[in-house]
Amino acid sequence: MNIRSLTRGDGVVIGAAVLLLIASFLDIYSIDGAPDSAELPNSWESGPVLMGVVLAGIIGAALVIVSHGLPQVPKVAGLDLGQFGVAFTVFAAWSALGNIFDPLGGTDNVGSGSGSGVSAGIGLILALIATLVMAAAAVATPLVPALKGALVPAPKPAAPQPYGAQPPGGYGYPGAQQAPYGGQPQPGQPYGGQPQQTQPPAPAADFSPFWFAVPVPRPLFAEDGSPTPIAELAPGTWYLAVEQRGPALIAQTQDGRRGVLQDTTGIQRG
Repeated sequence: MNIRSLTRGDGVVIGAAVLLLIASFLDIYSIDGAPDSAELPNSWESGPVLMGVVLAGIIGAALVIVSHGLPQVPKVAGLDLGQFGVAFTVFAAWSALGNIFDPLGGTDNVGSGSGSGVSAGIGLILALIATLVMAAAAVATPLVPALKGALVPAPKPAAPQPYGAQPPGGYGYPGAQQAPYGGQPQPGQPYGGQPQQTQPPAPAADFSPFWFAVPVPRPLFAEDGSPTPIAELAPGTWYLAVEQRGPALIAQTQDGRRGVLQDTTGIQRG
């Protein structure tokens, strides 16, 4: 599960689920004139509130988050987990609203006391707020651009080096002075004592390497045209574009693998 693929809307859903869990341990109703020492039930002692509000809301939030964090969302009866999660959150909010109007669940008395003077407790009120916020965020996230933003922004990469240049010290020859890509070694500085080798042609002059991130998982294909992907680019991770071939990009992964990214729509440049 990739947490970098979660959105701000998912963060709101997570926060609402935490508030709902806290509310489940508080009183679901209050009785006028009852002493402060009176023990009143919480959501875990009321079957309808526990099943219809607390568990439905938490299960719905979990399904929404998992559906956004998985690279491939599983489907049940043609619907993905996120759609089931949204339905659960809306049902939890509706149930919480009903319990606000009838905190006793249709009973006429509480113990030996009359049902009159009974009102919704702080637990039910917070549960209603939490489920309303949760359902609203679950429904609005795909529709509101402000909620589509990444919950955990990807770290900004360092400025890319020119394609073909080596880090200080070089890879294979410690202390060797590296020539710029496409250039020739300086006089008196043979490249590791080896005969001068022909450099590959430089990339197009109008292209310079840049960092980018993909909005959704996308396959990276081999440069030889093989139809089998060699890697999958995940959202929330920065990759280096080293060359452009028509509409496609030659991308380099963090472990050094290179391949062709055929679908470049919606990529975010660093």
